Amino acid sequence: MPYFQPRGGWIEVICGSMFCGKTEELLRRVRRAVIARQRVQVFKPAIDHRYGIGRVASHNGLAWESETVASSEQILERLHPDTTIVAIDEVQFFDEGIAEVCNQLARRGLRVICAGLDLDFRGEPFGPMPRLMAQAELLDKLHAICVVCGAPASRTQRLIDGQPARFDDPVIVIGAAEKYEARCRDCHQAALMRDS
Repeated sequence: MPYFQPRGGWIEVICGSMFCGKTEELLRRVRRAVIARQRVQVFKPAIDHRYGIGRVASHNGLAWESETVASSEQILERLHPDTTIVAIDEVQFFDEGIAEVCNQLARRGLRVICAGLDLDFRGEPFGPMPRLMAQAELLDKLHAICVVCGAPASRTQRLIDGQPARFDDPVIVIGAAEKYEARCRDCHQAALMRDS
């Protein structure tokens, strides 16, 4: 659905589990903006280097040149004066200041497109995502396919040597299909590991 604020910018959040197409959707919106001859800057956090530095890539191979930043404040520092759209991938990995950065950009009249995991591997809200989701004008929650039962998947299962990760494992562990699976609520097991 197109969205337009005649006197200002707005925030769009694309969220869901791993393998649901968040980055693919972000890149689709970026591609359409470029076709419309809008000035777009794409950012990603320095911690995410799975598919190389200086590019955002989806699990299915779509990619786009990006700027890698170590903090949310660096987005403001690197913003070009003629940029009208800012796209931020893996937004859950940013510091809590990312929500205020996105709001500042929207107040300046920019369209801000963010994509990220809404839940961590435990099934709990991930970093700055709850605030961003609450403050966004547009919110799209995508679903993957549960690899266990085939239902719509809203959770990300972390696996270590084929077994569910422990509840007390670190929240941030960068990986892809070698460490994570999409699962539905019923098949997700991380919460069961709390007492192990």
